[in-house]
Amino acid sequence: MEKSIRDRLGELRRELNRHNWLYHVKDSPEISDAQYDALMRELLALEAAHPQLVTADSPSQRVGGAPLEGFATVLHPIPLLSLDNAFSPEELRAFDRRLSRLVGTVPEYVVELKIDGLAVALNYEEGLFIGGATRGDGRVGEEISANLRTIKSLPLSLSRPVSIRVRGEAFMPRQAFESLNRAREDQGQALFANPRNAAAGSLRQLDPKIAASRRLDLFVYALEGAEEFAGTHWQAMDWLAELGFKVNPQRALFAGIEEVIQYIEEWRVRRRELPYATDGLVVKVNDLALQARAGSTIRSPRWAIAWKFPAQQGISRILDIHLNVGRTGAITPVAVLEPVVLAETTVSRASLHNEDYIRDKDIRLGDWVVVQKAGDVIPEIVETLAAKREGSERLWQPPSRCPVCGSTSVRIVGEAARRCPNPNCSAQIRERVIHFASRGAMDIEGLGPAAVDALFRAGLIANVADLYTLDKDKVAALERFGAKSAANLAAAIEKSKKQPLDRLLFGLGIRFVGAKAARLLAESFGTIDALMKAGPDQLKEVPEIGEIIAASAVSELADPEMQELIRRLRAAGVNTVQPRGEAGGPLAGMTFVLTGTLAGFTRTEAQELIESLGGKVTGSVSAKTDYLVAGDKPGSKLEKARDLGVTILNEEAWGRFSRFQSGKQGDGSLASKGGQTSADGAATLDSKGRSLAEGGSDRESGE
Repeated sequence: MEKSIRDRLGELRRELNRHNWLYHVKDSPEISDAQYDALMRELLALEAAHPQLVTADSPSQRVGGAPLEGFATVLHPIPLLSLDNAFSPEELRAFDRRLSRLVGTVPEYVVELKIDGLAVALNYEEGLFIGGATRGDGRVGEEISANLRTIKSLPLSLSRPVSIRVRGEAFMPRQAFESLNRAREDQGQALFANPRNAAAGSLRQLDPKIAASRRLDLFVYALEGAEEFAGTHWQAMDWLAELGFKVNPQRALFAGIEEVIQYIEEWRVRRRELPYATDGLVVKVNDLALQARAGSTIRSPRWAIAWKFPAQQGISRILDIHLNVGRTGAITPVAVLEPVVLAETTVSRASLHNEDYIRDKDIRLGDWVVVQKAGDVIPEIVETLAAKREGSERLWQPPSRCPVCGSTSVRIVGEAARRCPNPNCSAQIRERVIHFASRGAMDIEGLGPAAVDALFRAGLIANVADLYTLDKDKVAALERFGAKSAANLAAAIEKSKKQPLDRLLFGLGIRFVGAKAARLLAESFGTIDALMKAGPDQLKEVPEIGEIIAASAVSELADPEMQELIRRLRAAGVNTVQPRGEAGGPLAGMTFVLTGTLAGFTRTEAQELIESLGGKVTGSVSAKTDYLVAGDKPGSKLEKARDLGVTILNEEAWGRFSRFQSGKQGDGSLASKGGQTSADGAATLDSKGRSLAEGGSDRESGE
């Protein structure tokens, strides 16, 4: 009996998976929705009666299971690198020249649409989907397998029993996005800003049933280790399509960069015809052997580049200028605009930054203005259209008082912002709580602006310390919460007590003390008590802590209200100590200075890499500096390093050095200070510490 049921279940699964593939991947259904639903009902009934026969690749597993407690983290075996961007034909031609010199030939290119969604990594073993994760920071992502299973175009089983890792882009089609926002508007919920945010928000839901209701879609665009299965990227994509994946049909193959540029120009207009959002195109070397020869920086592959569409512009009118008060008291003017559609979203507000910005652009109430979304994301006013003025426009006057508490506003000499000086202003307190709970600070999940507003309206909190004495039952009684949400929030608040001191310092919102300064201070002083006892001169002894940061930190930490706040946080069990990092690391005890521009790295990324290996990065060259990393267009630091005999790592040496991060560099030794070699000893320096970059090394080719 069980064998016949097992056989019937196998038939139903194969049939449903086939029809699912025909409908969602091939767009050529063979049966009606009613017929499909009848097969699914039979499958669900049989599986309900025989739960021991449910399999991971069953179509029933797409509907969403029980809510998750949280997302586990996943270490990507091969990092998901980001792409360098090009915004003009000249930048594409420069990319082509660099690449051609690097690989020794003019490469053939594949051009694909850059889908505006959420990058994901998919894992299959013996042809079965076993899990997937977000890109995250490229090295570590969040495990979202339950939500990914709800995407109908993602195959739960492949046509061959292969074990592979695939990369793709999950996205929300325009029609699904519009339907979702209409439903949220009807229910009085906040609208999603764009399809990308909607897709990302859907896949990060702890309840898979919510993701299942969002009608997400998926294109795959890369196969890890593709050279094992194909000779070119194009062949690899064809093979993935044969396995059952949805591969975007809008891809093209070109012999040279000029053909690529012409093709890209066509998509400036054509992209509006697509049923999904795209913010550019991706240009990739087709030959996988050439990809391997070109290699990658630590941040991005050298064999691919993303063409980003230019910012979209539109014309609107300034109806009013509202004022927002931030956590530091900064009063920011915001333009209220006649709604204008840009980058598939409706724009009705744009920041005006400060009164100098308004004066310099001669912005007036009632003006017609050019509005653009920089990177298709951030609305900004580009210029005023003075020729359209009719005489009814009015000059805007900076506020003499805080729009929330009525305190007289002040503008400190040397600062652009006008501020509310009242630290007890309710708008500042609200923003401070939101900042305190943010991911970079105490990371209290579920405590966003709407939740903070609800707690304030109910009188449950008046500052950040009140978060740690919240009555869970009172929170559960609020309209937007309920018992489960209140319990989740209580758990997140309790978890935040264990955050290190640098997170707490950053969360307190001390002026000029950002995340990096907070970490430096926390690591130098170890405890909040030691920091509060220190004077400005002691703080300035910490590398990269200058006079302004030191004075602000000492002043605010000495304020009686801040001290009372810290006392309450400590009494609630919030950690006020910075854990000591483990001694050692391949760069332990070494001091680095960065100058110029490094290909494939931002200054922050380079610093984080050095610090992750135990080194220290400072802002100025001194006799204590061990290495100067010199990129393109270095400044005066290079001359000073030469005079002091500091070893200089040029970009070639830096590229080798950066591989320490993945443990590929032997014993991790570097040249001795003032020595003749750098990184792994392969790049030589002369006796004065001059880098190879000055002696004919081809920066563009990477040779």
